[in-house]
Amino acid sequence: MKEWLEYAVVWLILKTMGALPRPLARAFAASVTSLLFSLEPRLRKTAEFNLRLAFPDWTAEQRKDATRKMVRNLGWMAAEFARFPRLGKENIKDVVILEGHENFLVGQGRGQGVLYLTGHIGAWELSSFAHALYGYPLHFMARPLDNKRLDALVNEYRCSSGNRPIFKNESARFMLKILKDAGTVGILADQNTMPAEGDFVDFFGKLACTTTGLARVALHTGAAVVPGYAYWDETIGKYRLRFEPPVELIRTGDTERDVFENTQRFTKVIEEIIRRHPDQWVWVHKRWKTRPEGEPALYDF
Repeated sequence: MKEWLEYAVVWLILKTMGALPRPLARAFAASVTSLLFSLEPRLRKTAEFNLRLAFPDWTAEQRKDATRKMVRNLGWMAAEFARFPRLGKENIKDVVILEGHENFLVGQGRGQGVLYLTGHIGAWELSSFAHALYGYPLHFMARPLDNKRLDALVNEYRCSSGNRPIFKNESARFMLKILKDAGTVGILADQNTMPAEGDFVDFFGKLACTTTGLARVALHTGAAVVPGYAYWDETIGKYRLRFEPPVELIRTGDTERDVFENTQRFTKVIEEIIRRHPDQWVWVHKRWKTRPEGEPALYDF
């Protein structure tokens, strides 16, 4: 019963926002996320703590402004997600424009596949969706939702532009095949990771446990690692899907050292992107939750 109720509520919200004019849908979603955020003190504390850690010189007003815009952007992305069925090749340019796309093409041109390095920046759901509509579909790493009906609904929206999921139980073998066939795999690499799956690397001056999977796959396959992200540009009233130059891999012959150094390099790329657009990253995530052995927890709430 609970699964059906959750599914019905999300289905109704998606259909309602998807039917509204885009400006109204975005405004409605932003208002809802703002209300929900105000009712979640732990999320507010997390955002405040993270911003203090990342930008110690910022004023309280700067942190407040970044948090407000982050919440607004999350609402906007929800509205854009609901409107995926209304987007196609003929109108995607009204919502998202490409920037630095030659960088992606350089990586693709190497012929060994592309690892699309990204994070929870701007409208991350929209970035891969839009890129597929521009003619460049990809496979994305997916963590199934507990609610199977809801999971199917979400993936129906995500995949309607031509993208396809890679689930955890099939990830390694399937990913290698995709890259061997010169395909593209999108990986979100900005989340807290358990020690068994990551290394502690510097992120905003503080050690953060970070997935090493991306580095291991890149070193093994020779796939190009191309950073990409969709950020909101207020000046044009659209998202820019920006691609940075492929990240050149460090290869010393010492496998574990290479994994660590490249994981650090990828993490610094994400940090630089966040520094350019600090109000468009998800500061409500406890990015520094996992600590090195013997180090006290950072989040005591």
